[in-house]
Amino acid sequence: MKLLISPQNVREAIEAIAGGADIVDVKNPKEGSLGANFPWVIKEVRQLVPEGVELSCTVGEVPSLPGSMALAAYGAASLNVDYVKVGLNGVQSVKEASCLLESVVRAVKLFDCRIKVVAVGYGDCLRVGSIVPVFVVESAVVAKVDVVMLDTAIKDGKGLFDFQTFQELEGFVDSAHSNGLGVALAGSLKMQDLSVVKSLGVDFVGLRGAACQNNDRNTGSITRERVREIVERIM
Repeated sequence: MKLLISPQNVREAIEAIAGGADIVDVKNPKEGSLGANFPWVIKEVRQLVPEGVELSCTVGEVPSLPGSMALAAYGAASLNVDYVKVGLNGVQSVKEASCLLESVVRAVKLFDCRIKVVAVGYGDCLRVGSIVPVFVVESAVVAKVDVVMLDTAIKDGKGLFDFQTFQELEGFVDSAHSNGLGVALAGSLKMQDLSVVKSLGVDFVGLRGAACQNNDRNTGSITRERVREIVERIM
């Protein structure tokens, strides 16, 4: 299971790398759970990421605008990242999600077919009116993305396990794997959640808050000590 840590700036990225993160996932928490960061920040982080550590970025919690998001995804791919993440917050159906993801996949692979596309759904989908997890997998299969992820859209202290049962998450993971997709879980996960996440057999686990001082993704900063503790928990 690879550890994905989400810094918002170069300083936090240095801490994530020093702590042992497998993937540095640059995002902008001020613009939401999957807020997109500025290209110059991602470019700076790209320059310091060592060999053996991968780089990810998000194009945001995207609206159902395939053309606009394809262009944004192509721009993200041009920064030489390893993963481009797309938050499916603005789609209302499998058809909309599939159309959006197909456009993003085509744009990313047009730049570099080695870059992986991650379709992100939300465990708290009912709170924000986005598609349910089973439809995330269905649309990802149609669009031929590489990885599906579940996160939480609203960061108010509640985590993924407040909205999804173990059995529901197990079904999500099994469905994705049976269709050849990689699987990632995130969503305000706590240290004590990591053993359960690992038992589900996911390929990636994503964290920010748990890697920050005081477990606070907004006011705290990522520290190498917290990242090392997470690494030890998932070994």
